[in-house]
Amino acid sequence: MNYDAVIFDLDGTLLDTLDDLGDAMNRVLSRASLATHPMEAYKLFVGGGASQLVRRALVASGWSGSEPEFDDLTQEFLAEYSKGWDVKTKPYDGILALLARLQERNVPTAVLSNKPDDFTQLCGQRFLSAAGLTIVRGAGPGTPHKPDPTGVLQVARELGVAPEKTLYVGDTSVDMQVAHAAGMVAVGVTWGFRTADELREHGAKILIDHPADLPGLL
Repeated sequence: MNYDAVIFDLDGTLLDTLDDLGDAMNRVLSRASLATHPMEAYKLFVGGGASQLVRRALVASGWSGSEPEFDDLTQEFLAEYSKGWDVKTKPYDGILALLARLQERNVPTAVLSNKPDDFTQLCGQRFLSAAGLTIVRGAGPGTPHKPDPTGVLQVARELGVAPEKTLYVGDTSVDMQVAHAAGMVAVGVTWGFRTADELREHGAKILIDHPADLPGLL
């Protein structure tokens, strides 16, 4: 085995959450009499945490309000998302089989997401509870947003693995950047929210096109 553990991003990597995120934000925009966006646009808005999604969607709608108004709209988005976070969300094809394979091989696995930790926990419990993940963690106090490596290095310590022996698997430039900042191997997935070109440009060491490709890296 070349590597000892795998840490995954969540949205766009393990779970296709795009429609539920986009639907929640579009409801907020509609109430504010702002232009809504097609789901394809949300592929560029997601990444960096909930507040970044909200800000990108607002700016693309022509919004130019104050920071207190932005904070209120962010809370509105979180409230909307809480009502429908699991309506259309599902694991990508092959993900549950991949996680089962890693579990059979006793490979330590974890999730570190920029999604708020409460929603990350809900998603883990709802969709990945049988996957044998050792740690499921989102952004919150003590876990700053990626690409800050603090959170992913803490996860590696808790798993008892060296960063250089760890694969970090994700679908955005932020994921590739955090892997490099932590001294991990950056694995980009091409089925997620961003393009293979973006992943390469931000340092993906390996690209995979299907979850079944990952065990062969270990």
